[in-house]
Amino acid sequence: MKLTNIIFMISAGSILLSCGTKGNQRAGEQVIGEAVPVTVVKAALSEGGEAISISGQLVSERSAAISTRIMGYITKISVEIGDNVRTGQTLFSVQSADIQAKGGQVSASIAAADAALANAKRDYERFKILHQQNSATDKELENMTLQYEAAEAQAQAARQMRNEINANMAYANVTAPFNGVITQKLMDAGNLASPGMPVLMMEGNGSLQAAATVTENQIRHIRSGMRVSVTADVDGKAVDGVIGQVSGSSVATGGKYLIKVNLQNTNGLLSGMYVHILIPVGGDAGSSVRGSVWIPKESLVQQGDLVGIYTVGANNTATLRWLRTGRSTDSKIEVLSGLAAGEEYIGSADSRLWNGAKIEF
Repeated sequence: MKLTNIIFMISAGSILLSCGTKGNQRAGEQVIGEAVPVTVVKAALSEGGEAISISGQLVSERSAAISTRIMGYITKISVEIGDNVRTGQTLFSVQSADIQAKGGQVSASIAAADAALANAKRDYERFKILHQQNSATDKELENMTLQYEAAEAQAQAARQMRNEINANMAYANVTAPFNGVITQKLMDAGNLASPGMPVLMMEGNGSLQAAATVTENQIRHIRSGMRVSVTADVDGKAVDGVIGQVSGSSVATGGKYLIKVNLQNTNGLLSGMYVHILIPVGGDAGSSVRGSVWIPKESLVQQGDLVGIYTVGANNTATLRWLRTGRSTDSKIEVLSGLAAGEEYIGSADSRLWNGAKIEF
């Protein structure tokens, strides 16, 4: 076979192989090494004025750690987590045999004191009559008066001891301080209860509040009575609220200031749920107080519970960056952290992207 024929056959085979490869490539797939055409978008602040966007948590207006003043073994706990309780309802009981024994001793002391008081009173009345008849001296009447007053004081002291015993007995059967629901059960029957150590946690049935902390640059724009928007992470629905409390000190809160927001409607929301609070501060806000960044949902990358976005990396490569998101609409979602206003991100791509993929725009 001539050399020219061999070259022709090799060239034809190469052409056929090349055509077969291109024919088998599915539309939309990227050939390794080729750059993916993308659209780059610059993140911008939301419209409608500047606002402070912070994260918070729902808390009850009333909460209490239920404990006892006496030390003893818990004999019975009458409630479980989630139970609704009424004011005065017995929650748990503590062994009180030692208190009852002291109560018996106090009762005996009261009886002895009353007997001594009655005897001292009779002597005092008798000496008072003798003194009127000049049959007893002033000194004798004075001594008898002092003995009578001392016996009266002893009887009063014994009765006060009984009041103390009764008060301690009240802590042997601990009751609910207000209407509410049991949220935590920290001990069981048989555990040793100590003064000040919580046995149960309960919260009131009243309205919920959204509690959050703000920085020193933000607190100067916040005051009581401001109307805000609160969005729960669980459903993404926004409810109206009013700032009810603003702390004036950050000493005990790690350099941040605590605020609490009274909510207008808490249907379906529970204490402990996380929320995002949007506080409009007007046009006079400082440069450190900025609006929210919103991006289209179609630009997001989701892997399980993680949400991210592709940004432009070094050497024109796609770099995956994870975000923390907040409120959402049908088409957009709020970015709380991970992407700042003015930063560029990939809004769309002509084919599938991955971390480190070459891009062109």
